[in-house]
Amino acid sequence: MIKNFKIAIIILGIPVLMAACAKKRPVLYPNATYHTAGATLAQVDIDQCFRLAAEHGLKTDSSKNVAVSTAKGATTGAVVGGAVGAVQGRPGKGAAIGAAGAGSAGMMREAWKSGDPDDIERRFIEQCLREKGYQVIGWK
Repeated sequence: MIKNFKIAIIILGIPVLMAACAKKRPVLYPNATYHTAGATLAQVDIDQCFRLAAEHGLKTDSSKNVAVSTAKGATTGAVVGGAVGAVQGRPGKGAAIGAAGAGSAGMMREAWKSGDPDDIERRFIEQCLREKGYQVIGWK
């Protein structure tokens, strides 16, 4: 029963993680600049702003964020799980279960956010697009 549950979680989790990792992009208001440039050139301009941000060291390292969150969650879970397990006379088992659960939660939380640029990168790209005449109304 537990083995089938683990397989189901893995099978269902892969598409969720893949969707979560998609990089969010700015959504542009269809102002005069957007209409003059057209959708294709506007996307090229967005790509140029992403490259310019990366050249200035502002590219978000989402894999690092996922790893750090997973490690923090696992450490916290191990401590709490160990304490709960100690009450039941099984501190090692409690620590292992706590580390696995909290580490997984941390990984999933950051995986969901991994497509989001950090605040400075986002503001840099929005400023770049503003200087080109576009208006960013959000990120999607």
